[in-house]
Amino acid sequence: MFTGIIESIGEVVHVAEEGSNKHFEIASHIASELKIDQSVCHNGVCLTVTEITGHTYQVTAIRETLDKTNLNDLVPGSKVNLERCMPANGRFDGHIVQGHVDQTGTCRKVTGQDGSWLFDFTYESTADEYMTVEKGSITINGVSLTCFNSSDTGFTVAIIPYTYEHTNFHQLREGSQVNLEFDILGKYISKIMARQSKQH
Repeated sequence: MFTGIIESIGEVVHVAEEGSNKHFEIASHIASELKIDQSVCHNGVCLTVTEITGHTYQVTAIRETLDKTNLNDLVPGSKVNLERCMPANGRFDGHIVQGHVDQTGTCRKVTGQDGSWLFDFTYESTADEYMTVEKGSITINGVSLTCFNSSDTGFTVAIIPYTYEHTNFHQLREGSQVNLEFDILGKYISKIMARQSKQH
């Protein structure tokens, strides 16, 4: 389980294809602290560490993951938001994040706010459980944020300078694809409500 509080920005140094899978070699200052088989969240996607070499490590994404996330767009030089699993005795600073991306969204607009930024995103409303709640939690590329101006197909988030500089939000532009994980509690409630409405 993750919290959406980014620890580090990694940089993709090599991408190798093997069948329908892709192996990503990532450089990060946390690489030397990782262990084989450890789960690490990459832009909101939970992947398993398979190799560690000095300041780089390797993870593999299967075809289903590549099809449902923006990991297929990663190339050498791409910046990746990284978070290790939350320790059992750690503080819960963000919200419950599984590292299981629901779908990708698109950055529609970036607006400067004299020191902060507003990012507008759109997404495909394919199911009742995939929706944002006004002032609710959303995970964008692994970052735990609060959304507002929520609708069935879009929402806005406000980004402070620290988040802008210490995540890959500073690379997002109009048209950028991002990974979205909707609030797990909201998804459970939506599913329960949908079942109850079918029974009546």
